[in-house]
Amino acid sequence: MKHGYTNSTVGDDTWVVKCYEGPDAAIRLRTESRFLRRLRGRLPVPAIHKVTPTSVTTRYVRGAHGQDLLDEGRVIEVFAECGRTLARIHRLGIVHGDYGPQNLLFDPATFETAAILDWEWAHPGEPIEDLAWCEWIVRMHHPEHVPRLPSFFDAYGGPVPSWPDRQAAMLARCRALLDFTGRWEPGGDGEKLWRERLDITASWSA
Repeated sequence: MKHGYTNSTVGDDTWVVKCYEGPDAAIRLRTESRFLRRLRGRLPVPAIHKVTPTSVTTRYVRGAHGQDLLDEGRVIEVFAECGRTLARIHRLGIVHGDYGPQNLLFDPATFETAAILDWEWAHPGEPIEDLAWCEWIVRMHHPEHVPRLPSFFDAYGGPVPSWPDRQAAMLARCRALLDFTGRWEPGGDGEKLWRERLDITASWSA
């Protein structure tokens, strides 16, 4: 499916099947299925239909993808809702682990969150992890929208960590993904990509 990165995801207008690949696939599957069950009714997450040793099937959720909406110019709406939704997640005492517009579906009429996707990296942690990674997604994939990031932080409503701290959190996540891709395919394209992204992230200034 479009916007799927780490795993193989297929679906139709009824079901979505996510097959976990790479290092720690079984652990990531268990994490995602556990959080989807735990958060159902507390946050907008897809409903689980079936879990197998290699896949999770959820009900299809209709909505507009956050990255598509950014490409369509709905920057303020997406950033503000990203901030509000992240505040809801953090009030529950958890970190999403891969948070950003790439993992949100929106109601195309109201721009409210229809679903928060991809919980395989969720864990107890510090809010800066998600705040910094959402910013990283924007800086890396939508750099033209960086000046609008205050809309995200303002809507979040909590204290905004300093730029050095946010950049350090971005670099830590990039190193973790470099390690992940290196374990998956040593010397492969994924490892080369994350080395490049690590260098790019280190070069950014506030």
